[in-house]
Formats: sequence, structure tokens, C-alpha cells
Amino acid sequence: MTTRIVVDPITRIEGHLRIEAVVEGNRITDAVSAGTIFRGIEKIVENRDPRDVWAFVQRICGVCTHIHALASIRAVEDALDIRIPKNANLIRNIMTATQYVQDHVIHFYHLHGFDWIDVLSALKADPVQASALARSISNWPNSSQGYFQDVQNKVKTIVESGQLGIFANAYWGHSAYRLPPEANLVGVAHYLEALMWQKEIAKIHTIFGGKNPHPNYLVGGMASTLNMNDNDVVNMERLNLVKTKIDEAQVFVDQVLIPDIFAIAGFYKQDLYGGGGANYLAYGGIPTVDIREPDSFLFPGGVVLDRNLSKVQDVDLKDPKQIQEFVPHSWYHYDDPKAGLHPWQGKTEALYDGPLPPYNNLDEKKGYSWIKTPRWQGRPMEVGPLARFVVAYARGNKEIKGLVDDALRRLNLPVSALYSTLGRTLARALEAKYLVDHLAGFYQDLVANIKAGDSQTFNGEKWEPEKWPAQTQGVGFAEAPRGALGHWIKINQGKVSGYQAVVPTTWNASPRDESGQKGPYESSLLDTPIAREDQPLELLRTIHSFDPCLACATHLITPQGNEILKVRVL
Repeated sequence: MTTRIVVDPITRIEGHLRIEAVVEGNRITDAVSAGTIFRGIEKIVENRDPRDVWAFVQRICGVCTHIHALASIRAVEDALDIRIPKNANLIRNIMTATQYVQDHVIHFYHLHGFDWIDVLSALKADPVQASALARSISNWPNSSQGYFQDVQNKVKTIVESGQLGIFANAYWGHSAYRLPPEANLVGVAHYLEALMWQKEIAKIHTIFGGKNPHPNYLVGGMASTLNMNDNDVVNMERLNLVKTKIDEAQVFVDQVLIPDIFAIAGFYKQDLYGGGGANYLAYGGIPTVDIREPDSFLFPGGVVLDRNLSKVQDVDLKDPKQIQEFVPHSWYHYDDPKAGLHPWQGKTEALYDGPLPPYNNLDEKKGYSWIKTPRWQGRPMEVGPLARFVVAYARGNKEIKGLVDDALRRLNLPVSALYSTLGRTLARALEAKYLVDHLAGFYQDLVANIKAGDSQTFNGEKWEPEKWPAQTQGVGFAEAPRGALGHWIKINQGKVSGYQAVVPTTWNASPRDESGQKGPYESSLLDTPIAREDQPLELLRTIHSFDPCLACATHLITPQGNEILKVRVL
């Protein structure tokens, strides 16, 4: 029997995503991934001062605010050939690593964790055994019998009230849950603790950026004045607070996140579905020296095709033949609907010709998504923590290879196990460990540089427009928590004449292309087991493993197809 199931919207993500899956014999045999909103922020920044663009495109997402601003100012700096001071690069790295660590912890516990953790099962747990389990995997202090009894009572009160709130509308008791009650209780307790912890690490962005979310940035450096003797800027007191928050983050990752991931993975390591496509892309990022020196990147760039770890191909973001966006199954207009456009030639012109809501199903033979279809040399590519680790592993990065090999050894799994939903989740946690340690290193380097007498955070040599070329273009890139992020800008007579952002979820959630190649979401669902069609927990587990951010990938119109937002350029 063949059934087409629809999950719309996919919850516990940023934005609006619809998944349709064809199920035959309790396995998914086909899938459709559709972004269901349009915004068009690229159009908003046209004819604006390029030095201001970061503040607009930062609003592409309410989660990834830092990384969009960073990619934008790097695009301008590339176009104008601006070099930034050492302190500015270190501060940017601190803010990037901070966002990664916060984002990965939030993703696991608050967006993805309940795909593995059964909350209601925690009510059956023995707090004594839960305490013994927690103590056996970590030195985290909140591990007493009384602590877990209190957490269990809190959850029981919520359940008995009938107002489940954040615990509502889930598939509790599903056969795909494998954790014993005590492990579920530990997971629920750490869910609640992570809620409190994540707001503390965000203070680092507030210190260097003035506020969070949407901290302040600056083309040519950072809007962070360093003066150890001034109470109104970043001084030693504030730097000490940054150090405190980094120390707290290291402890939380080492004693909560990593032990939980390994404990949970041990129960699920036979569930190695969700691998999807075989191609992985990373632009590379987090430069320890300068963005123009890729050998200094914490994450090396490159492409691995067909899971061949013996060969890595280089990526050139300025090559019009390497990265192109297609729209044969998207609701956009190109003069040639079969053509692929490099972002410098890209267009964002909405053309909705899909079904009028409400509708039962999309037609994958036509346009079915507000997401475009990016391809690298014609191939779909997965981006994100797993892709970064695959590329780094293939490049021979000793630190990342060591993390991966140790994790696989502990779980008694082969390298091929990485190509799965569980592997994708494991890579994100290992990346949090990798970056929280480097976060401490960036802080030490910044303090040492300041103590050596360098307090510069801004290079204003090319700040004034009269020093710019009449026409120029640039690309800014970064490795966002969810994957490879690129912003392409064209500047004409001091104003933005073209702007395109290709974001991680555009790569991962892309619809199929003209030749029928599926995007990573769609291909990852193939052969996924579905125990209950009315409760597709396994489908959600795989999609959530990518940490979808549809707010970034899709672009706001009325049901009639009219633009809601028009901005007057002053």
C-alpha cells in the first residue's frame, strides 16, 4: 500500500517548512521539501549604502543574526579590498564560536532532543537509578537523587494539569524511542538546565556587540572600543565576564552535552538511516589569521563527492560555473527557467504558480517551493556540521579527525556511520566541543594582544565612498552553524546594485533540479523507516538533524501574491 503523508508545518525549527513523503511498506520511497514563505530581503537592500547592508540582512534570521552580518560586511570588505585589524578578527571569531556553541546546545536540547528523548517516559523513572546513571557518565554537580526527583515532580505537575505547553503535540510512547526511563529523565532535566544556560553565553555578544540579538558590526573591523581604563567601553571587567561565560560554556559542553550525546547514541546506534546524498560542501571559515588566508581556517573548505574521502576539490565562490542557483521547481522567475545563475547574476523575482490554499498535495513536477535550487558544478550538496567534519576529515585536520575517530571508537561504529541522522547529530555535538575549546584560545589571544599595546579594532582607510571604485563586486562567506553561507554584493557609484544570499538551508532544503536530483532533505528521507504513518517520528528526527532555518532560506507576500513589505530608500 502506498500512502502520501504530509507534515506541515514542521515544528521546532526556524521558519515554515512542509514535507510530503510517499510511504510504501513502512519505508519512505519519495519525498518533497517545500519552503512556504517568501520575503525578498535581497530586494530591500538595493540602492542602499553598502556599509549599512549588514543591519538589514542580519534580519534574515532571528537566530543567525551574527553570521549574516559577518558575511555581509565581509562581502563589502572583499569588494573594497579592506583589511581588518587583528583584534577585530579575534572578536569576530569569539562571536562566531559563541554563536556556534549556543546554537548547537539549543538545537540538541530544545529543537532536536525530543526526537530521541521521551518526556512522558521520564515519569516512570527511578530517581535513584537516574542519579546513578548521570554520575556514571559525568561529574556534573546536578546529579543527586533529590534533584531528579524534583525534576520528575515538576514534569508530573505539568502533565497532570493537562496543559502540556512545550511538551504538547508530540509522539510520546512511540516505538522508535529507545531510551530507558532513567535516561529520559536525565535528558529532560538537562533540557531545562540548557534553557537557563543558553542566555548566559549570549552575554558575550552583548559585550562586544552592544546587544543581543542583532549585535552591532562595522565594515572595516568591529564596533567594539577597547580601553582597559574606561568604564563606558570594553574594559578588563567586561573581558573578565567574557572569560567567565567561556569557562561556564566549556563545563556545560564537557559535562552535559557530550556525555548526553554519547549516552543517547549508544541506544540508537542501530538506527543509521537518514544519510541522504553523498556530496558534502564547506566554504571554510573561522580564520585564525585573516579571511584571505584559508590555511589559517579552523574549518578547511572543499567538496567531497560520492563520500570519497581520498579526494577533496577546491571551491571558488567567484567562479560562475561552480555555484549556480536554479528555479525549475521554485516559485521564481528567470528569463530562461532552465538556466542556472551565479549569485552575482542572480535574481529574486517571485512568480507563484502553485496551488491555492488550502490544498492536499504539491505537484513535484511543477514549482513547489519558495526555496531556490543551488548546485555546485551541477550537483546537490549537503552543508552543515557533518559536511564540515567530512571535508576536514578528508583534508587531514588532525584535531577534527581525532574527535571523530575517538567518538566512533567509543560507540564501536565505522566511519560510514557518520552518513546518517545519528551521525549528523553527533557531528554537531563534536563541533560544539571543538569550538568551545577554541573559543577559550581566541579570548587568550585577544587579551594578550591588548596587553601588548594593540587596541585597534577598526581600519578606516577606505571608509569614505570617494575612495571606492565606481563599480566593484565582492563575496563574503562564513561557515554558519547550519552550514556554508555566502553573500554576494555588487556596488555601483557607492550604492548596492545587486545582492544575493545563498544560505545553508537553501542548499539542504532545495527542491529537485531539472534533471531530477533531489536536495539533501529529500534524499535523506529515502528508505527512512516509518513505524506509524500518523506519527512520523523518524521523519522528524532526520529533518531536525539538519537544524532547518527556513527563515533564512525562504524569502513575505500576501495570499494573492502581492508584496507586503515595500521600503522607501531615503
